[in-house]
Parts: sequence; structure tokens; C-alpha cells
Amino acid sequence: MWFFARDPVRDFPFELIPEPPESGPPGPWALHRGRKKATGNAVSIFVYDVKPGAEEQTQVAKAAFKRLKTLRHPNILAYIDGLETEKCLHIVTEAVTPLGTYLKARAEAGGLKEQELSWGLHQIVKALSFLVNDCNLIHNNVCMAAVFVDRAGEWKLGGLDYMYSAQGNGGGPPSKGIPELEQYDPPELADNSSRAVKEKWSADMWRLGCLIWEVFNGSLPRAAALRNPGKIPKSLVTHYCELVGANPKVRPNPARFLQNCRAPGGFMSNRFVETNLFLEEIQIKEPAEKQKFFQELSKSLDSFPEDFCRHKVLPQLLTAFEFGNAGAVVLTPLFKVGKFLSAEEYQQKIIPVVVKMFSSTDRAMRIRLLQQMEQFIQYLDEPTVNTQIFPHVVHGFLDTNPAIREQTVKSMLLLAPKLNETNLNVELMKHFARLQAKDDQGPIRCNTTVCLGKIGSYLSASTRHRVLTSAFSRATKDPFAPSRVAGVLGFAATHNLYSMDDCAHKILPVLCGLTVDPEKSVRDQAFKTIRSFLSKLESVSEDPTQLAEVEKDVHAASSPGAGGAAASWAGWAVTGVSSLTSKLIRAHPTPTTSETTVPQRPVPEGNPAPAPAPDTPTTSGHWETQEADKDTAEDSATADRWDDEDWGSLEEAESVLAQQGDWSVKGPGGRAAQVSHPDHKPLESDWNSWEAEGSWDQGWQEPSSVEPPPEGTRLASEYNWGGAESSDKGDPFAALSVRPSTQPRPDPDSWGEDNWEGLEAESRQVKAELARKKREERRKEMEAKRAEKKATKGPMKLGARKLD
Repeated sequence: MWFFARDPVRDFPFELIPEPPESGPPGPWALHRGRKKATGNAVSIFVYDVKPGAEEQTQVAKAAFKRLKTLRHPNILAYIDGLETEKCLHIVTEAVTPLGTYLKARAEAGGLKEQELSWGLHQIVKALSFLVNDCNLIHNNVCMAAVFVDRAGEWKLGGLDYMYSAQGNGGGPPSKGIPELEQYDPPELADNSSRAVKEKWSADMWRLGCLIWEVFNGSLPRAAALRNPGKIPKSLVTHYCELVGANPKVRPNPARFLQNCRAPGGFMSNRFVETNLFLEEIQIKEPAEKQKFFQELSKSLDSFPEDFCRHKVLPQLLTAFEFGNAGAVVLTPLFKVGKFLSAEEYQQKIIPVVVKMFSSTDRAMRIRLLQQMEQFIQYLDEPTVNTQIFPHVVHGFLDTNPAIREQTVKSMLLLAPKLNETNLNVELMKHFARLQAKDDQGPIRCNTTVCLGKIGSYLSASTRHRVLTSAFSRATKDPFAPSRVAGVLGFAATHNLYSMDDCAHKILPVLCGLTVDPEKSVRDQAFKTIRSFLSKLESVSEDPTQLAEVEKDVHAASSPGAGGAAASWAGWAVTGVSSLTSKLIRAHPTPTTSETTVPQRPVPEGNPAPAPAPDTPTTSGHWETQEADKDTAEDSATADRWDDEDWGSLEEAESVLAQQGDWSVKGPGGRAAQVSHPDHKPLESDWNSWEAEGSWDQGWQEPSSVEPPPEGTRLASEYNWGGAESSDKGDPFAALSVRPSTQPRPDPDSWGEDNWEGLEAESRQVKAELARKKREERRKEMEAKRAEKKATKGPMKLGARKLD
């Protein structure tokens, strides 16, 4: 039987990438890039090939293998695995790059910032402090070649080949025999008389001074060059001079050197170093300290290196959310770091966290997610939106906090392109109908109308026909002036989705009623929109062949391809309304929300554009009072375009409301009074008054065929309406029977042809009837008391004085 010896290199779980080795440290080791066979994770592999006659170098390599395997510190090169055979030594570490190679590559890309260099040197000095003060070891090889950089930009100390004990129990320092390394030796090594007065860290601190000089000035040509600091920053020069001083006794301990550089105004006293130090100790920090840190972190991320944000900050943010209960404060820095990730990395690291966050009941978390949805919406696929996100988001429509409802409405602009048929045309429309009819906050009703106009092109043809005209007509009767303007502009924005018959019989009658609106801004927009619709009708009247072209979009299917425009439309809603809403909900404090400005992009071709505007001077995108319009109407003129209207600038409404003085918080609920009008009434009475007028759609029904009158019925012109008529003639209308109503009962959560304003008609009628009965009972009770009182005391005498 034959037995074959196993090859340990072939069975090793790591493999070398077939390419030339990197420029590693001077000495016997060669640095190669490698990967783990099972996972493909990148690693670095230091390889030493045993050569005959080089026993001394082999012993040095084996000593380095042992030291690196046993030393564990965040600032020392991390050992992963190793292989020792008769022919070679393999040391597997985290994936790193030699510092010299890293600095050269960064110099070609613009160079390292001073804060990055300060943190890198901080790490090396901290590693030396650990070796000298905690382990009583002398590194004996501190130089550019012994420092490596990982993918996060962290500096790691390696090159442990010539390390020895500071206590002298392991013998003296080993011989290097390499001229490139001996030039970093301090001058006292050549002078035996000075050995007695030096400290154990003196030689390594001299070499640290050499490293600092090389980091800022390049390779050290000779020891005499250390006298000229060159490009070393002024804040570091004083401490550098202490390191390269001729007297080894005055060279500071590594811990003392760090303390000096961390003093106020020192080289290592900056935000980047402080952030890194906090992240290293974040597990032992108090929750309040973590909250404050994450709140301030997003301000600093713009100035931090990209690799540092991706590989060091991001893992800490994810860990803080998963296990540290950090809550909503991690969202802003999380999405900021997410910009540095590729689409694949974003899907793997950010999206699972976002989906989990949407199921949270924390209001602060939910409102932050809604506000920053534009930053991650492009990474969400349609199944995830419809099954895992939308069911949680719709709960915001029913939230008691107005800020949540407002942000939920705004988020629909981004979610609509990804919603399926049921969620978009059924569920969303039910919530929009409820908000526009019942919500007690004017800005929310206004934003609902605006959002509906923006997503109108995504709705199915049947839904558009059933919803748009009714919804915008309702908005034109809202007591909140900006909502009426939004209704008018909604008609203008979706002008291509209406038939000519609807324009003439349903839309223009509604718009004509707004030409006498108390607010000038409403009247101006109404006149402009009326002229636009009239121009369309006139053009079709002149050339009937244009009808098919004009109505080509009326019955067209929804256009999911236009979904990319949603992000560019978001400017109307994501900015601006927060200040107004905060005034409305002052009694309901919510976490401060940062306004996010969405960069405006050109509207795609699929986005319907309104008809060209007439040359009528008007102010675009502002809710103005009539007095302000008198001064500015002559100087401002804008085109009649939906996207040109600044939907988000509802802060202007604050000035209107402040002048009218009606936005005062009342009661514990903090609900503000509505905008005052010439016939001002409380909000509920306003809504009841214009909802109780009957179904607005009933006035705009399709014209039905004229039925012939019953036999024997006389025409109205045959009656003698003004003259004397004998009373024996019966009622001329008595023969006409009352036709029973065949209209179905309204659905309170849907938009139909006849039920838009009848959301609670029956309940209102019942309440009105009960109130009438109570008043009648109260009146009878008061009359009975008066009669009883009068009968008890008898008639009063003339001139008698009533004392009680």
C-alpha cells in the first residue's frame, strides 16, 4: 500500500493571488495579496522562503511569526492565520497596503489631509505606547516600511522582526544586517558611553521622529536631514524636535507624546481624531453620550475620508441601530454614508435596515424615514415597497400627529411610481379622500391636493376619470386659500387628462365660480386656467380634426416609465411646509426635522405640461394677501406651469396668516383656528357648510337625453303666471310624480361620481335632527317653567319692583 504525503500549502485555507508581490518591508518577507478559498475575502499574506545557509534570517522570521501571532492590539497588524513548513513561512493578516504605497497613491489623487495624517500617527504612537509601557518590548524597527494601512485608512504597526525585551532577559537587540534599516538607528547606539542614561523608549522615539519626517517630506536620505523640519506642520514641530534631540534622556514617553499633541491647539486635537477615539470606546459610552455623538456626526462626515466612512463609521452605525437602541438619530449619518456605497453594497447593508425601521412604532424614526426617503427610494424594488413598506407607511395617514400625516402625504410622490394597481388606485385614493375631506389642518389638505395632481399620470384611466375632477372641485371650495389655489393648479397640471366635454361641463363652471373668490391669488390662477381651457376648446372648435390629438391621453393607461420624475417633483413638498405645520401643532412637540432640499431636475417628456400662460402679471408660487398683491402684481410675471409654481413655499402662508392673526393655538389639542374669511366661521362649520351643499358631481353629470313630457302636460308658456286665475284649477305640477332616487349610498372612503362630498351625510342629518328635537324639548321646558312661575306669584302690580 502506498501513502502519499499531504501538501500543507495546497490544504491551506488561503491562497495567493497570482500577481507580482507588493513592495513590502526591507528584509526576508515578501508581501502578497491573497483571499480565503471558502469566501473569497481579501487578505494579505507575508511569505518567507527558507534558503540554505540563511539560518540567522530564518530565526528572525520565526520570531516575527511568533510575536505577531501572540500580540493583539487594534493598532498592530491583525494576525488571522499562519503556515510553517520546512520550506516556507506564511503569515495571513487583514488586507493592508504598505504606507509608502498608500501615500504615493493618495498624493496622485490630491494628497492626504492633515487630519488623516494626525490620526495615523496617533495610532502608531499608541501602538508603541502599548509595546513599551504594557509589554516591556522594544520594537526596534519603526520606519515607513513597518507601517501598513487597511481599507478604512487605519494605520497598523508591523515589522516585528527585530523586536526584543526591554528587561534584557531575552538578550540584546538582534542584528539587522540591512543598511536601509540601520539608517534609522539613533546616534547613541554608536556611542557606548551614553547607554546608561537613556530610557527604554528612547531609541523607538528617535525612529518615530524619522517616520514623521518621512511622512511629510518623503524618503529620508540621511540622518542629517532630520535637522530641517521641512513640511512638518508648525503645531507638530516642537514635539518633533523633542523626538530627534541628541539627548536620549529628554525624549518623551509615547504616552506623554500623545498627551502633548492632544493639548488644545495641538496637532492631534481635531474633530477627526475625537470621532475616532469615541468610536473606539463607543461600547462603554452612556446612551446620552451616544445620542449626542450621532446627532453631531452628520455635520462632520463631509470632511471625513470616504474609506473611513464606509469601513469604520458605517459598521458602527449599523451596530448602534441593531444592538444599541440608538433610534432615529442614526438615520441622517447612515444615509449620508450610504452615498459612498455602490448599488450592490447599498442593497446588502442599508436596505435591510431601512425595511426594519419602517415597522418601528417610534414616531421620530418614522418621520425621519419619510423625510429622507428620496435618498434610498431608488434602491427599493417594487415587491419590497408594496409588501414590506407601503403597509406600514399608510398608518401615517391615520396618525394623530399632523406632522406624521403631512410627511406621509409627501412621501407618496416618491412611492407612487412603485405601487401596484391595488395600492395606488384603491388604498391610496381612499386615504387621500379621507384626508382632503376630513383633516382639520389646512396645509395637509392642500398638500393632498398637490400630491394628487403630481401623481395623476400614474393612475389608471378609470381612476383618473372618477377622481381627478371631483377631488380638484372639492379643493376649490376649501376654506383654506392655498388649498383652493392647489385645486385650480391641479386642473391646469392635468389638463390633458380631461375630455373636451368634461372641460366644458364640469371644469369651467367650477373655475368660473372662483373668479369672485375673496383671495386675489385664487382669482388670478382661476383666470389663467380658464383662459387655458378656453384656448383648447376654441382650437378644437376651429378645427374638429384636432379632437383625437387633444384627447389622446384621456383614455391612455398609466405610465410607470415616468417614475423617474417623482424625485424631481419632490421639491414642492419636501421643503417649506414644516414651519407652517409646526405652527399648527405647537402644542404637540415633535423631534426637530431637518429640511431636505431636493435638487430640481428637468421634467421628463412624459410629464403633462399645462397650456401656455397668457401674459397676465401674477406672482408665482406664493400665498399672498390681497394687500401685498397690490404692490407686487405689476412687477412679477411667471409662466403658467405646474412645476414653476413653488408648491413647497408654504412659509409664505405664515406671513398671510400672521397678518390675518388667526393662527392661534387653542386648547390642549393645539389645533389652530382656520384662515379668516369675510364670513368666518369655525372650521367644522365651514366644512359642514360646503359639504352639506350636496354632491358637487351631481351638478356636473353627463347630459341625459330629453324625455318627452307626459300626455296632457301643458308647456310652461301656456300658464297664466301673472294674471288672475280661478282657484278651481288644480296645482299645475300635481300630475308630475316624484321620481325616486336611484343613486347608491356614498362610500365614505372613495371618490365616485356622486359620493365625493357625502362622506358623512347621513350622520350629519341624524345629528341635526337630534339637535332640533333637543331644542324643541328645551323650549317647551322653559315655557312650562315660566308658566309655573307666573301662576305661583300672580300678576305683578303696576310700579311694583321685582326683588328676586
